[in-house]
Amino acid sequence: MCLPSPWQTARKLTPVDTTVADPLVGRLLDGRYRVESRIARGGMAAVYLALDIRLDRTVALKVMHRSLAEDPDFVRRFIGEAKSVASLSHPNVVHVFDQGTDGAHVYLSMEYVPGRTLRDVLRERKRLPAREALEIMIPVLAALGAAHQAGMVHRDVKPENVLLSDDGRVKVVDFGLARAIEAGNQTKTGVMIGTIAYMSPEQVTAGVADARSDVYAAGVMLFELLTGQQPYQGDNPMSVAYRHVHDRVPAPSSLVAGGPPVLDTLVLSATDRDPNRRPADATALLVAAVDAHRMLPRDMGPQRPPTGAAGPAPHGMGAPAANPTLIHSRTEMLTAPAVASPEVRRKAGFRPNWFIVALAVVMVGAIAGTGWWFSEGRYTKVPDLLGMNITIAKSEAEKQGFAVKIGPAEHDKQLAEDKVLRTEPESGKQVLSGAVVTLIPSSGPVKIPVPNVVNLSEADARAKISDAGLTTGAVSRVASDIVQRGLVLRTSPQVGTKVTEGKRVELVLSAGQLMPDVSEMQCDQADAFLRQKGFDSTVVQQTDNAQPGTVIAQSPAARAEVTAGQAVQLTCSKGPDAGFHWPWENPSNVQPGQALVAIPDVRFKDIRDATSELRTAGFKVRVRKIAGAGAVVAENPLGQAPAGTRITIWH
Repeated sequence: MCLPSPWQTARKLTPVDTTVADPLVGRLLDGRYRVESRIARGGMAAVYLALDIRLDRTVALKVMHRSLAEDPDFVRRFIGEAKSVASLSHPNVVHVFDQGTDGAHVYLSMEYVPGRTLRDVLRERKRLPAREALEIMIPVLAALGAAHQAGMVHRDVKPENVLLSDDGRVKVVDFGLARAIEAGNQTKTGVMIGTIAYMSPEQVTAGVADARSDVYAAGVMLFELLTGQQPYQGDNPMSVAYRHVHDRVPAPSSLVAGGPPVLDTLVLSATDRDPNRRPADATALLVAAVDAHRMLPRDMGPQRPPTGAAGPAPHGMGAPAANPTLIHSRTEMLTAPAVASPEVRRKAGFRPNWFIVALAVVMVGAIAGTGWWFSEGRYTKVPDLLGMNITIAKSEAEKQGFAVKIGPAEHDKQLAEDKVLRTEPESGKQVLSGAVVTLIPSSGPVKIPVPNVVNLSEADARAKISDAGLTTGAVSRVASDIVQRGLVLRTSPQVGTKVTEGKRVELVLSAGQLMPDVSEMQCDQADAFLRQKGFDSTVVQQTDNAQPGTVIAQSPAARAEVTAGQAVQLTCSKGPDAGFHWPWENPSNVQPGQALVAIPDVRFKDIRDATSELRTAGFKVRVRKIAGAGAVVAENPLGQAPAGTRITIWH
């Protein structure tokens, strides 16, 4: 299965497809990366040029296609591989800065390398001179060697995954992507992961890959650099795969006359069908490549390309002193301190040269000393303190010998307050022992006070809440004789409360003033209460069996919507017809032991005290809520009544 590289193929960075609008362009991804343009699009991902607004730096943003992002196994493995690659600090590896998800988008934030791919160079120039080909392969092998020593395998080494920067640096990209895809649900049994033209025999037959598989792919890539074509051609991928298993990669000189024998040996050793006969890893192949480079004649500069090829190489390519790629590779290969075994050298066909042997011994000694000096003597990794309490993180870093500063806190939607949001330098970075590490704490999500929307209409309240960065939640209505009907009475959370950005704020609207229920209240008390509430009250009398002087009807009816100053009519009982007597009005009707008892006047007393006093006097008590106050506003009956009579009080 082919993994096309989604890196830009032109020297100038312009979107590869300007005919179709990309919905990610112009968007702020994950609240941090402003997507400027799409650089390229491949089979597994699209790459964008983006600005990290937090650190104010340009990055390359690789966003996986939705089909991969929807596979939980892929996402889980992708995150793990991203962490491994981020820990791989090497000058010839494209650095991974960050990994994250934003909705359906799974992305990597990587070092932006302006330039073009090795595939672009081959497409333009067809093939490269021997010395120039090695000067590109040496930093590639240094990058792969560093990965192999860290226990990582690339699995998809090919020219599309080698970047040549405008300033002459060589960078390898896409470590771990093939492994993440292989672990997900995107593949089925028998489907091969990698690019078939560079796939080792063991990958084809058993689907397994280790450091020697990367060595095989590197050998095929060197063959292509030298000859301008891949070793096997076929009508379909399966025919090419068959030839990887059953054929032997030919010597480059069999296609390009006059090719150096030492490079034939190097290619044939790297592409041996038996992985046990190849160099053990990219570091061993790197040492052999450096030796081969030394053995090339000094006059083997840029060669004239074959008929139909592009013109000569750019100025300086092939001249050791002026080639920036070689300058970089000579320094960077020190990161891979290993030598090929005698068996590998014997099979590679190298003849002893005591000067070269002595030089190699000195070089290995220098490499070993340099490795100790940088890894143990002076440099150490910044610890992973992300998510820890800021105080604990400071103590932990100081225990490891770092000088610690606490930077200004920054808001973060996910991370709680006083947790480490990031470190400067970032976790895993190699720094001098005792260096200053700045901890940037989280101040938690942005908190916004609920705006004052009381007495506003629902529409105005919604607009003001939205302008504040909040959203409107449920809307309910309750009666109020204070706030006009339809206006906001209160909010939940209350006005002024600081809440997380985007939180819902519930609105409680006024349903207007409702007519109080004054039925059964004594007329004079009801009239006084309603006038106090602002109503224009009138009283009419009507014969009724109800207790004289009590309200038997009202207009408007109880709980009807009313307005302040509205006219209200109370209909009060003037007592029954002649001949009707209340039991306590005729002593002859009072049963023995039912003497009349004075009813305490509890008006304007606290409701709890009033209830207690009436019950102590021997009466039953019914409480009706009418004003919402804590004091009694009306009482009926008053005067005297037999013990056990029910007394109604309003509050």
